[in-house]
Amino acid sequence: MKILLTGVTGYIAQRLLPVLLDNGHEVICCVRDKNRFNNGNYLTSKLSVIEVDFLKKESLHLIPTEIEVAYYLIHSMSTQSGNFENMEQICASNFRNFIEQTNAKQVIYLSGISNAEELSKHLSSRKNVETILSGAHFALTTLRAGIIVGSGSASFEIIRDLVEKLPFMITPRWLKTKCQPIAIRNVVEFLIAVIGKTETYNKSYDIGGPDVLIYKEMLLRFAKIRGLKRRIVIVPLMTPKISSYWLYFVTATSFALAKNLVNSMKIEVTCRPNNLASLLNINLIDYDTSIKLAFDKIEQNQVLSSWKDAQTSDIFCNGISKYIEVPVNGCFKDIRTIKVANSKLSLERIWAIGGKAGWYYGNWLWELRGIIDQFFGGVGMRRGRRSEKEILTGDALDFWRVLIANKKEKRLLLYAEMKLPGEAWLEFKIDENNWITQTATFRPIGLFGRIYWFSVLPLHGLIFKGMINKIAEK
Repeated sequence: MKILLTGVTGYIAQRLLPVLLDNGHEVICCVRDKNRFNNGNYLTSKLSVIEVDFLKKESLHLIPTEIEVAYYLIHSMSTQSGNFENMEQICASNFRNFIEQTNAKQVIYLSGISNAEELSKHLSSRKNVETILSGAHFALTTLRAGIIVGSGSASFEIIRDLVEKLPFMITPRWLKTKCQPIAIRNVVEFLIAVIGKTETYNKSYDIGGPDVLIYKEMLLRFAKIRGLKRRIVIVPLMTPKISSYWLYFVTATSFALAKNLVNSMKIEVTCRPNNLASLLNINLIDYDTSIKLAFDKIEQNQVLSSWKDAQTSDIFCNGISKYIEVPVNGCFKDIRTIKVANSKLSLERIWAIGGKAGWYYGNWLWELRGIIDQFFGGVGMRRGRRSEKEILTGDALDFWRVLIANKKEKRLLLYAEMKLPGEAWLEFKIDENNWITQTATFRPIGLFGRIYWFSVLPLHGLIFKGMINKIAEK
């Protein structure tokens, strides 16, 4: 079957794509920027990639008309600026209008559970998208999920941050809210099983696991599985804004995402009864097992996707290609070279940089810079990295974004997503003669940008020299 897949660089689609290919489907992937999609991971003729931005309807002409099924997996809740409700409405309208011109018989949409009378902006927007997609010439199958639990999922990583960092928590009252978490494996199973299932056409289903829990129970059960003793005290005094800042400073979320999550977490998200799991012969995974399965993937370094890698800022809204060419004019540079005896070992160190491995020298200074960045509303050092050994173009790497990760060419290029009075790149290259070149480039904005560069220059002398020496060690 010929299938159109949207939201390809997002968490869900990256889990869904390999399963679709394994099932023999031909998949057309819609991405805003081909540079962020690693099609080298899929050695098959049944995969094609097209550049489409559903906010710009003029780009939709690249979508082939002979598709049979389309997945709508686009959302903008974590965007740092702009009105995500308006963005989602525009995307959904453009998608619907174009898909109606194709041969698609079914659209499958993953939404959020929205059974409460009063909805958050996020859930209200999800419901509005469903309304826009309904009543078209194609049949719409809507699956509504609440908390999705899996390695790299936003919910899982937020719970993990809270439980592993805080032995004692003073928490807002929304921790008493009921929800029905579902394992990522079950979500993918549902998304696959409804393909061409006529019984599901023009219907919506709530999908959730077998457990209905309050958020406090989810945290405590997570702690028990990890062998940690945790105490949680719920207080009624935390306003939504304070709660958002609490999540922002303790977890790896952006403030925009934290604010939207808090507003959604105040609303009960439990499933209305339906027979979809039995109709599709899907065995639902309980919450405890889903946590254990997630850690199995983490321990084996097999995390396929992470919510942290989703593009959440406007920096790359026009693609990352314009940032791949590191500028020369009007820039300050710190260039260091060193000969290495074992280029293979040094390359492995470069590919393992950041996250748990740290930056090899002056890690406390890197952490301090991350804390400062966080206080100014930046991403800080909290994102870590998706995998301890693998780096792919588009990955988040602490407060950097990976622009180029080419192991054959022995080149890694990073772009800073921290708050800066300018733009910054960090590049590592190993040539054929086993020389490592480490280049930090800063293009300042105005006088303050120049003052910033010279004020941190003494620290650069320590950090960058120490870092390349550690990378080159025998």
